[in-house]
Formats: sequence, structure tokens, C-alpha cells
Amino acid sequence: MPVEVKVRHETLVILQDRTFLVTDHRGEIDPDSEQGLFASDTRFVSYYRLTLDDEPWRPLGSAIVSHHAERLHFENPDIVTENGTIPAGQLSLSVMRSIADGMHEDLDITNYGREASEFHFEISLRSDFADVFEVREHRLVRRDRARKRWLSRTRQLVTSYTNLGFRRELTLRLEKCTSAPRYTEGRIIFDITLAPAASWHACVAYVLTDGARVREPLHGCYGIPVGDDVMDELQREWLGATTALASSNPEVDRIYRQSIEDTGSLRMYDDDLAPQVWLPSAGVPSFVALFGRDSLIASLQNLMTYPLLALGALQKLGAYQAQEFDEWRDAEPGKILHELRVGELAHLNQIPHTPYYGTADATILYLIVLHEAWKWLGDLNLLRVHQGTALRCLEWIDRYGDLDGDGFQEYQTRSSRGYENMGWKDSGDAIVYPNGSLVASPKALCELQGYVFDAKMRMAEAFDALGDHRLAAGLREDAAELQRRFDAAFWSDTIGCYVLGLDPAKQPIETVASNAGHCLWSGIASPEHAEQVVERLLQEDMWSGWGIRTLSAKNPAYNPFSYQRGSVWPHDNGIIAHGFKRYGFHREANRVAQDIFRAASYHESFRLPELYSGAPRQATGFPVQYRGANLPQAWAAGSVSHLLQAMLGLRADAPAGRLCVDPALPDWLPEVTLSQLQVGEGRIGLHFWREGEITRWEVTDQDGSLLVVTEPWAPWGGGQGSRPLGEQSRAIPSASRP
Repeated sequence: MPVEVKVRHETLVILQDRTFLVTDHRGEIDPDSEQGLFASDTRFVSYYRLTLDDEPWRPLGSAIVSHHAERLHFENPDIVTENGTIPAGQLSLSVMRSIADGMHEDLDITNYGREASEFHFEISLRSDFADVFEVREHRLVRRDRARKRWLSRTRQLVTSYTNLGFRRELTLRLEKCTSAPRYTEGRIIFDITLAPAASWHACVAYVLTDGARVREPLHGCYGIPVGDDVMDELQREWLGATTALASSNPEVDRIYRQSIEDTGSLRMYDDDLAPQVWLPSAGVPSFVALFGRDSLIASLQNLMTYPLLALGALQKLGAYQAQEFDEWRDAEPGKILHELRVGELAHLNQIPHTPYYGTADATILYLIVLHEAWKWLGDLNLLRVHQGTALRCLEWIDRYGDLDGDGFQEYQTRSSRGYENMGWKDSGDAIVYPNGSLVASPKALCELQGYVFDAKMRMAEAFDALGDHRLAAGLREDAAELQRRFDAAFWSDTIGCYVLGLDPAKQPIETVASNAGHCLWSGIASPEHAEQVVERLLQEDMWSGWGIRTLSAKNPAYNPFSYQRGSVWPHDNGIIAHGFKRYGFHREANRVAQDIFRAASYHESFRLPELYSGAPRQATGFPVQYRGANLPQAWAAGSVSHLLQAMLGLRADAPAGRLCVDPALPDWLPEVTLSQLQVGEGRIGLHFWREGEITRWEVTDQDGSLLVVTEPWAPWGGGQGSRPLGEQSRAIPSASRP
């Protein structure tokens, strides 16, 4: 019988809002790792270990039981104490942790032996209050201003840190203890005597103070709410409000369910956002913060799932739109931020993330998401509310995104702490020549031109709806000119693909990379070149079997275990699959989707990480992890809905009261049912099924008036691309219910 292989994640992660815990599978925290208890960009607990008379407990198992709770079970090894020997396995320790603002921890020890046991139970922990940037970069600075106080009367250990107005404090409050604790040399110690079959219990409340905000745990013993369990109720509401999926493939169902759970767990509940309007953080452990690109892409991916998710990103990012020049923060008027941080380094202005604006694509993506959210929600007032922001984004694109006035988007940092690369591939070594050497700035990446083309076409439609037809006509003219000039400057017959970009001398960077697939998604690619792009991205050096790589394996800089030079990113593949679908390459889009779903099925809990290795499937047998990948991560989770949307060809046109479908189900997913799909003010259910090579569909239920039609998704300007590779199956609709 074949052996089922599951890729075990490196760490246990639980989170709620902006508080999260990352431990190893023993539930312990290594101070030299990126583990810890975090909130507000600060690590409050940097070391944690449970011992029995100085000996480690033997782990029996650990599991995440919800996005904010975990359980761990242990037994004792052979222990020689001053009162005798305790045989291995006589004592059982269970640990239950739950996060809601602060963290609550339940500790239970049971004696299953026939004789009484006397022992010391110790909790060792430290707080380094390290900034999340220091943790991520493994460049820790000792903070001598940290102070500890043991308050024996109230059973509290208080560790505080202040520096030039920056304040963090961790309070460990021991409650409902069967025996009294004492504190010595960094350890909380319990002297325990347990009769046969007797149990011992203690609760630990972790209270996190950042500035004026005190994060008290909202859960009590064993996850029982102390007061109104607001956050759990919000998660239940989220799951009930999102589009439900049922299919003929149980693994796809589980992958979809996990992606919805992960997206819900990553929501940040900012006080100034309306009910049912949330903002997704980018991922744990490095990116629990407001991000421009990540929040926008995650919102775009989830429009099929929950279109209101986009409102939070549009509102919050619009409020932070840059108003002036600031070289330190790479800010220019009209620019949408990249990243906002609130830790010590930001407070002391040692990093420019207050916020930092070093992104070349977030401003453009803002316009794309605004238009697409309007198409799904059908609310013209959404365009009116963000009209000023949109106009400033358009002005930034033409005045500041184009550094040299040649009509193309380029980027180059002006900050001493700025990022070398400002596209989605933002690691310093991501953009390389065909010989593997680094490309200097300024750089004009191919996908940025496509984003601008798409944004201007979308905004033309939006401003037509707002009545500004003159501006709309001008945007269409700009987009048409950009498309014409793009094909001449970025197409390479040598590599049979769009080049990665233009270098500082405006010479083409003839590197084969996944960026070219984004040019299909945006619609800027010419139909006559689309087939060549699809063929090139599916050649062996780009296609790993687990998805399309970020960089060709033929490039000397290729490393399948690197961050962005040969690894596979699920969100990147979702965008590419949409590009394939747009130009009529149904089977190829499904092939990409199959790769990502297959990879997800190998991962623990069916949860997709931020990225994984681009090593070929035949050589590995299972997707190999990228060490340090964020998990859960917003646009990895969102790629599941994005891929399903591509396979079904779903495109909303709520302002016109329409939903367009163009389904082409593969043999590994012959039936799909969507329920409670929100389009405009109504909801609809759709059933898709495969008959031979044909995919049919029907409306199963409907609340509100909505016309569902079969309509292929074409590049801007109409017309399908050239003949797809292989035989293509067109969807033939059943008669829809009125």
C-alpha cells in the first residue's frame, strides 16, 4: 500500500488579531529562532521551557485545535528526585493555550502511579522585547533597561521595558494554582506532591502592555471566555458569511476550508473600520501588520469568497496615502504605503516604516482592487468615496512611477534603509540578468507595465460610471499607447517570452521568470504572443510539478530553496493561472491549479505556506519546505479561491446585474457547487459538473435579480488569444433558473 506523506510544518502557530504565538512542536521557544509570543511588532516572550526537576518532559503530541488555541501532551522521563525515583510515564502533563488579546495557559499534571510523587515543576521564561525586525534578521540587541519584579502576594511576574517613550510590559499572573508558586533565577517553581490518581492545576494569564493598551486574555480556563467571546463570534460570523464550496474531491474541500479559516484568522480588527469590514494582515510570524501589496492582493483573491474584505484595505490604505515627499520613507504624493510598523525601531525612527512607501506596485494595485470590488459589490458610492484617492494614484503613476518620463514604470529607492527591489519579488537578489548577475536600479519590471495598463482600463470604466467621460477616454488612449510600446520594448524572440524588465540603460533583461505570466493576467500581452508565453512558462525549467517557479532553472542564479530565485509561490501561480484563462488556455490554467492543490494536499492541515521549494516533483516526491516561510499567510491562503475562480471563469459585473461564467473543470475535479456567492446585494448558488469533455452549469438558488451568462474572459479590447495548446473544452451552460 502507498504511504501517505504529510509535510509537517516547522512550528506551531496560534493567533488572534495582532497577537500571536510561535513555538516548536514541544510548545517551547528558542531565543535564537524567530519563535516567541508577539504583539505590536514586539516579542514579549523570547524563551520558554517546562521542566520537571530540571529534566525536560517527553512530548506525546501537540496540535492546533483552532486558529487561536493549541494543546500539548507530555509524560515524565525517569526522574531521580531527593525523595526517590519517579518511573517514566507515571506523570502526565497537558498544556492548553488560547490567544485572545493576551494569552491564557492551562497546566495540568496527573499522577497515574500507585504511589505518591513529590517533584518540582518549573516554568522558565525570558522577555527580550526584541523588535520583530531584529527577530526576523537574527540581529538581537540586549536591552539592559528591562526590569523584572516578582510580586509574591499577587503571584505575578512583571517584566517591563521603556526607552525614550517606548514602553512594553509583560505580566504573568498565576491563578487557580493547586500549590503556591515561588520565583528564583528566571524560573517560576511549584513544589508539588501528588497522591495516586490526583491532579494538579495552574492557570497562567499573559497580559501584554504596549504603550497605553493593555491586552488582557479574553479566555479563562480551557478556553472558556471571561466575558463576551467577541473574537470567536467574529470568526463564526466570517465562516458563515463566506462562499461555501462542496466538490467531488474531498481534498479540494479541505484545502478550501483551511484557506477560509486562515484568511479569517489573519484579520486585524481596527477600531475605525465598520462592522463586517476587516483588514487582512500579511502573515505570521514576520508580517502581522498593515501591508499595501499583500492586503490588496489578498482582498482581490477573496472577492469570490467575501467581497467586503476589500473595503478594509481600500479604506485603511487610502487614509495613509502619501501627501508629501519624504526620502527617508520613499514617499511621494499619491503613493500607497508598503508597510506600517509600530515597534521600537519604528518608534525611534531607526527604520522608515512609519509607514514606509517603498513599493512600486501597491499604488497601481489599489486602482485594480477598487474597480474589481465595485464590479463585485455594484455600489457606485464605493467609487465616489475613493475617487480622490484614485485620482491621486493615477497622478502618481504618471508623475512619479515613471522616473525618466519614457512612459514605463521604474523604481529606485532614495532611502538609506530602502528596499533595492520594489515589485512583489522584493528580496535584494531577486532581479537578475540571464548570466545570474544582479540588475542595478532603476528597473522597469514587465508586470508593472501590465498593472498600469489594466488599472487605466479599469479606471476608464469607473470614471465613465462616475460621468467623467473625458478622463475615461484619456485613460483608454494612455493604455492603448502603453500596450503598443510595451510589446515593442518587452518582447524577446530570443527567449520566446516577455523579458523580466528593462535595466538602467533601458536594455531588455532577457531573463525567463514568472513575472511574464502577470502580463497575461493584466491583459497587456498581445494575443499573438500569449501562446508562446504559456508554452515557455510550462517548459521543464520553469514548471516544477508543484507549480511554476519564480526563476528558470537554467539561470545560473537559480536555487530552488531560495526566496525568489526558483522557489514556488502559490499566489504567483494563481495570478498566472488567471492569465492563462484570460487568453483561453483552460487546460493549462487547470494544470497550474492542480499543481498547487496537489502541493497543499501534502502539507499538514492542507494549509498552503507562503512559498515552498521549486525542486522538481519527480526528484522530491513531496513539496519541500522553504525554511522561514510565513504560515498562515494571506495571499497563499487566498490563492485557493483565486485558482477556483479561474477554473470556473467567474467574473462579476454587479453594476450591470450580471455574473459571467466560463467553466472548464478537469477530470480531477468533475463537480463543484458554490453556495451563498455574493454578487451585488444578492446571493446565488451555482452547480458545475463535467460531462465528458464539457462542463455544464446551473443556478441552484438565488436571492436577488442577477443574470448568469456564459462569457469567455478576453484581453482588453475583446477577442480571444491564439489557439490554446491541445484540445480546448468550452463550457456549455444549462438553462439557468430565472
